[in-house]
Amino acid sequence: MNLNKILFKQIDNSALIVFRVLFGLLIFLESVGAIFTGWIRRTLVEPEFTFSFIGFEWLQPLPGNGMYFYYAIMGAFGFMIMLGYKYRMAIITFTILWSGTYFMQKASYNNHYYLLILICSIMALLPANRNFSVDAKNNPSIKSISMPNWCRLIIILQLFIVYTYASIAKMYPDWLDITVAKNLMASRKHYHIIGDIIQQQWFLYLITYMGIIFDLLIVPLLLWKPTRKWAFFASIFFHLFNSIVFQIGIFPYLSLAFILFFFETETIQKLFLKKKTHYNKEDIIVPKNKNIWITVFALYFVIQLVLPIRHWFIKDDVLWTEEGHRLSWRMMLRSKSGITTYKVVDKNTREEAIIKLDDFLTKKQKRIASTKADVMWQFAQRLKQIYAEKGKDVSVYVDSKISVNGKPYKKFIDPKVDLADVKWDAFKHHDWILPSE
Repeated sequence: MNLNKILFKQIDNSALIVFRVLFGLLIFLESVGAIFTGWIRRTLVEPEFTFSFIGFEWLQPLPGNGMYFYYAIMGAFGFMIMLGYKYRMAIITFTILWSGTYFMQKASYNNHYYLLILICSIMALLPANRNFSVDAKNNPSIKSISMPNWCRLIIILQLFIVYTYASIAKMYPDWLDITVAKNLMASRKHYHIIGDIIQQQWFLYLITYMGIIFDLLIVPLLLWKPTRKWAFFASIFFHLFNSIVFQIGIFPYLSLAFILFFFETETIQKLFLKKKTHYNKEDIIVPKNKNIWITVFALYFVIQLVLPIRHWFIKDDVLWTEEGHRLSWRMMLRSKSGITTYKVVDKNTREEAIIKLDDFLTKKQKRIASTKADVMWQFAQRLKQIYAEKGKDVSVYVDSKISVNGKPYKKFIDPKVDLADVKWDAFKHHDWILPSE
């Protein structure tokens, strides 16, 4: 196998150029849409504080209307990416800003937001402004009709990892017996036209098993020419269904945009860039620092392969503990509800107080503070800090019961453990989370 030919053979860059335009448009719409739909108000403005990723407690929303300006600036950079104007600066800055808003809050955690960080980081390395861009018009010396093949392969491999892990994660009893699908669709019964249809048992079985099959096979089927057209039509149905039923922002349309990298470059060029010359040579241009690039990408994909399976090395079921859940492509796999009480005990006077969550948290925050162990730990730390500012040294005890996928409520947290006085370890099980069985 000739690695140089696989990675550094020059191919037509039409797919990347068109993807850059669509990608920039989508992240522009995502940014401004967050403003006008009220997402920023509910998630970043109304809360007194946010539950950031552990270790990023210093990363909090800007005061006042600052987050509206923050997202407006992100939208401007998305528009610049679409135009290919000062592309490198725009994509790097957008990536930093998007990562910031991702790590500063967990009330609206979404694997798709994490995927966007990864794709932005990859796009920052790609020569996506070498054609049909303001940059190429202002500086003709950078204009090109080709790119190395690795620019295409890195996107495909990233998607293969995402979809494959998403499929494997679905292979568990509550998914296979349609419990998850039934719970997901029950809250959408009021939808016009499709509301009754999506409650039917035959339909629940269809989407349950099609979800597994689609995620597992879509990348291989798109890569194989005889099945590519049918996989493309299946993708349109699958992603538009997800957009309509689950309302998950730009992700379905971003997923459709990725398909550009699977079709013949000549087809993409003729459809979208008719005035562009199609590159049809087979030059192999090996960069002098190829070993550095290969090492960097190899390490990146090793991390991408290992990170999603870390929960297998942590005690108990990730569906219960959620230790190792984030950053692992475990998308829409379960529903969870909780009944949780926080009790503060003054260490000096032994005076006890039950915390009223409405005094500290928004509706979205109360939900995760009642069901997720890491958020419970963070809120305990927050309460300890609040009371310390009043000159009191307190312990925080949590009495919690949760239900996973509609099953009976079970004790979740050891009520005898002072959560304000224990440490958090991202790669180990915490014994104050009671066993699932």
